[in-house]
Amino acid sequence: MTGGALPEGANGLLHDAGRVFARYHLRSAFRIRVHGRDRMPGAGPVVVIANHSSMIEPQLIFGMLPRRSAFVVKAEMFKGAAGRFLRAIGQIPVKRGEIDRTPLMTAVGVLKAGGVIGIFPEGTRGAGDVGVAEKGAAWLVRAAGATVLPVATRGTVKPADGKRRWRPRVDILVGEPFTPKVGPGRTGLEEGTEELRLQLAGLVKTLDDWRAENRIGSP
Repeated sequence: MTGGALPEGANGLLHDAGRVFARYHLRSAFRIRVHGRDRMPGAGPVVVIANHSSMIEPQLIFGMLPRRSAFVVKAEMFKGAAGRFLRAIGQIPVKRGEIDRTPLMTAVGVLKAGGVIGIFPEGTRGAGDVGVAEKGAAWLVRAAGATVLPVATRGTVKPADGKRRWRPRVDILVGEPFTPKVGPGRTGLEEGTEELRLQLAGLVKTLDDWRAENRIGSP
């Protein structure tokens, strides 16, 4: 599965080349294992929600998804040549801390065309345990009637001593897709956001428990 809707102006061939690069260029630094990749729906609008604890997760998830995907990315990344490249492969800039409907409507357009949007509900990097979530993902689900695909990633954070171990193990766990009914108004949006948060937080805990049982590294 490679095809799929992208934002207007994106270059599909460049997008696909970027996915291949993202899929393989980090393998020299990490031992990457993907669990449940086949759970991605083969067609239709999908909002991918993922936890966020380092700058590595966006690249990993973008590369491993079996369909084209447009991720909502902080606007600070869209500077110079890097910014032009991100736009060319279909990524969507969003200004944190501001109400800006433009990126959300761009994302809705991709979803209504049957595409995939990736978003990190925590809004910024942290522990990656999804203790909090912003409302953007639930808003997109409500606006486009999209299915949600939760994805948990662990193993990307440097140890407390700041020294990266030799090729640490990174696990990506794709959860079961689900289609929440996000109700109208602010209350519906808040309840939908909490449902998405709990689903993603539960998936992260499942991965944490599995890694602990198998004595695999740290977050």
